[in-house]
Amino acid sequence: MRAITVSQLNTYIKNIFDAEELLHHIEVIGEVFGVSLSRNVIYFTLKDENASLPCVCFYPAFFSQLEEGKSVVLTGSPNFYVKGGKLSFNVSKVEAAGQGRLYEEFLKMKEKLEKEGLFDQAHKKPLPKQIKRIGVITSKEGAVLQDIKNITWRRNPSVDLVLYSTKVQGKDAEKEIAHAIEMMGNYPNIDVIIVARGGGSLEDLNAYNTELVARATFNCPKPIVSAVGHETDFTIIDFVSDLRAPTPSAAAELLTINAEEKREEMTRLLSRFIIATNNFYATKLGQTIEKHDKIKSALETVYIKEKFAFQRRSLNFLKTAQNFLQEKYYALGLNETGLNKLDPSKILSQGYAKIEQQNRPISKRGEVELDKQIKIIFSDGDILAKPIKEEK
Repeated sequence: MRAITVSQLNTYIKNIFDAEELLHHIEVIGEVFGVSLSRNVIYFTLKDENASLPCVCFYPAFFSQLEEGKSVVLTGSPNFYVKGGKLSFNVSKVEAAGQGRLYEEFLKMKEKLEKEGLFDQAHKKPLPKQIKRIGVITSKEGAVLQDIKNITWRRNPSVDLVLYSTKVQGKDAEKEIAHAIEMMGNYPNIDVIIVARGGGSLEDLNAYNTELVARATFNCPKPIVSAVGHETDFTIIDFVSDLRAPTPSAAAELLTINAEEKREEMTRLLSRFIIATNNFYATKLGQTIEKHDKIKSALETVYIKEKFAFQRRSLNFLKTAQNFLQEKYYALGLNETGLNKLDPSKILSQGYAKIEQQNRPISKRGEVELDKQIKIIFSDGDILAKPIKEEK
């Protein structure tokens, strides 16, 4: 057999594809990757777990439906490009498939609840400062519960965990989860609630994307932390809850204080407090001593100043008092001299006498009654005498 050219081989392959009716307008399911748009032609790759298929779409309107990672059902026909020797799938129709439909439902529900305000920050309840009891809504069979228990009690053994076991996927799972949220919301002494499950596909997490669970979460009177799936998984409850944790383990860490770290922190704070107190005491003691010395010095200065002022005032008072007494002694002497001059005994001792008649002083001759005795008083005594009428 003689050799054929590359063009002949590629044309032969193309003819086989074109002649095979079973390959015309077939449906192929897979996930979309590597989407690009060039001159109104869409290029992308459709993949599953074991293979990939290059695709070409000449309908730019389908571009919005070809999201990265989205699962779709493509309708079209395989085409072998002779010149390039490449196989591609020419797409004539795009539909969501399997998880793709769930994702569309997820987006619609998200948009609906967001418009109603269920995601608004104004409705988010703050976490309590002290958390003593945590409600956990998950399956009692899964590893999620053990992770939450291990991390919570390793960090703080004093925290209580209250489990409400539910389905996490499958039939009626959303009803059990919503009922558990309602019951936990009215359970006494529950500080905060964790709604948790492990990772999975969008279909596995679908119970947490339902309106029933979303409204139960929104209406719960207690704070809810959603911990559904892995860090890259997002569900409706994540947007409605008061706080989203990337994983159930992270939720346990967020809601517990590491007791050992807290003790160490308290020890450090106590040490800092003691040092600060000692520094404060030393500073205030130094300031007090300094103020005491200043006050003492000021008081001593005032005392000395007032002492000298008092001494000056005392001297001035004594001098003034002496001057006052000398003046009074001098005035008294003058008064004494004047009184001595007026003393009757002094006058009588100079040869004068006092005349009385019937205890009445006589100072004029005409006052004497001739028929009655008179008393003549001398400095050394008195005598009685009878006035004699003068003869003419």
